[in-house]
Amino acid sequence: MRGIGNEKEAGMAGDELLLAGFKIGGATFGIDARLVLEVVKVGEVTMVHGAPPGVSGIRNLRGRIVTVVDMAAHLGLGCIEIGPHSRLLIIEHQSEPFGFLVDAVTETLAIDTKGIDSPPTGMDPHLRNHLSGVWREAGQLIAILDPEAMFRWRDE
Repeated sequence: MRGIGNEKEAGMAGDELLLAGFKIGGATFGIDARLVLEVVKVGEVTMVHGAPPGVSGIRNLRGRIVTVVDMAAHLGLGCIEIGPHSRLLIIEHQSEPFGFLVDAVTETLAIDTKGIDSPPTGMDPHLRNHLSGVWREAGQLIAILDPEAMFRWRDE
């Protein structure tokens, strides 16, 4: 299984990065597709009291307990309203599976890393600190998440 390690550097190697795209509200985000172990339907999530902000609860996924993180709440963008297109992106960190709740999964896209810009300085600092860059081409704009920042919580 893959997890977070040197994937940020490895994902940016060469001139191309494969992004797994997803929606949060009306915005499109992406993360290095090699980090995503699988995409699953949300299923039944059990609340965990005292969890960090953004953690919705836990879910049993084929016998493994998965921590479910509401990506909108985690990024300071409100909360995901679970609907028919909502999904969990399963990513492993320090041998523990996490399910990042998103409104919808879009496409996997190969992008030219030379087209990645720094996140705009005028955006919310909390959100900006979770991004490694922004990619735009032909009217398309994708905020690229920093994999390590996905595992930092507001109270740290």
